[in-house]
Amino acid sequence: MKAILFDLDGVFYQGDNEIKDAHTVSTWVKENKIPHLFVTNTTSRPRSALINKLAGFGIETDKKHILTPSLAAVHWLKQHGITENIALFVPDATRSEFSELTVSSSPQEVNAVVLGDLGKQWDFDTLNQAFRFLMVKPQPEFIALGMTRYWQAEDGLRLDVAPFIVALEYASGVKATILGKPAEAFYQAALNLLNVEADQTLMIGDDIRGDIQGAQQAGLKALLVKTGKFRDSDLDGDINPDAVLDSVLDLPDWWQQHK
Repeated sequence: MKAILFDLDGVFYQGDNEIKDAHTVSTWVKENKIPHLFVTNTTSRPRSALINKLAGFGIETDKKHILTPSLAAVHWLKQHGITENIALFVPDATRSEFSELTVSSSPQEVNAVVLGDLGKQWDFDTLNQAFRFLMVKPQPEFIALGMTRYWQAEDGLRLDVAPFIVALEYASGVKATILGKPAEAFYQAALNLLNVEADQTLMIGDDIRGDIQGAQQAGLKALLVKTGKFRDSDLDGDINPDAVLDSVLDLPDWWQQHK
């Protein structure tokens, strides 16, 4: 093992509360000069806000150490020559991450529809507007900023973006390109940024599908932590983590034994 990918929510914090002493692991990673990235499906806030949030928990990092679906989507669209007439369905705070692109509000002028997690902003009119964009001809690209099914909020489980992506795929017949976990392309983007091979890289997360299955399908090893959205039933299915840790605090000992 040469490098580590860390999920954020459910691993270092849950909502606005730090998972006890988790910040010490980020210190350990930096002190041991282990190449790493924080990889998150969060589309509700830009990287600058994530940096500030992590700093509040005693975790010092910068933009180059954070990979979000928004960043991956901008890179993908630019690589495919799609920089104009982008329909954005992302929270207002995240729109700044797409500043290199030209946004469209007209269904008649749309080259791509980008969908992130709008949380409580979802309503029928918003979902129907996205559907209408997808139904124009020529068919626009449909970009999904992740396929996380749900997440653990302070008041309980909440739906994430995947149910809305699936609904729009079914209604429009347009298949989404996924640029967040668990897509292999997202993990490959992380490997490219770190300049490491998949079999040299470890993923740490609390989501049995998005973090563990997604990483393993991309060729990484994956460790499941029993924090965040973890449920005992996660271990009853056909996805087998390479190890299960009580929390990210157990990572340094595991690393020492397997590096």
